[in-house]
Amino acid sequence: MKSAIAYLLIIALNALGASAQGVFSNQTNSALQKVIADYPNKFSNIRGERINSSQQTNSYYSKVEVPGSSANIITLYNNRQQEAYGWKSEIFESDNFNTARERFKEAFDNIRNTIIKIEGMSPFILNGKYEYPSEEKNSTTISFNLLPASGEVQKLKVELSLRRVSSGWKITLAVAEQEAIEQEALLSSNY
Repeated sequence: MKSAIAYLLIIALNALGASAQGVFSNQTNSALQKVIADYPNKFSNIRGERINSSQQTNSYYSKVEVPGSSANIITLYNNRQQEAYGWKSEIFESDNFNTARERFKEAFDNIRNTIIKIEGMSPFILNGKYEYPSEEKNSTTISFNLLPASGEVQKLKVELSLRRVSSGWKITLAVAEQEAIEQEALLSSNY
């Protein structure tokens, strides 16, 4: 009986470890590939059901999810001059800064040098420089460049961020046009 319980405990611990690492694996790269590949279509192929709508934004569930993430959202920013689109995944949250910092580094290591292929274009490599987060700073953001970037993809930004939230620390992965990033920052500052 004791050996059966010990065996089940070992299986449960292994499953927990595997699911915790699932967010920062090739599955993250696979999700990024799908999201970036649909960017020229304004994320229309991966856009799910509408979550909410306001005068400034429309938010939708994403059909592409990073395994283990808590939320995957596509947002359309309605600007008078033009529309801008963004995809965001909340990939990890912890009340412990050191744990969040380790996961942030792990996510960076898995995303850096990812090769992205979009049909009809030459492959791109995601390239970014690691920035060390500090508990004294409320947020740390790493921007990845798509190399070589040309045409419509030049407007695309990939960002990994670690920021302080009321419950601790949250890691977010975003794929968006520069205009969408600016619109979100503007809307966030109004709250």
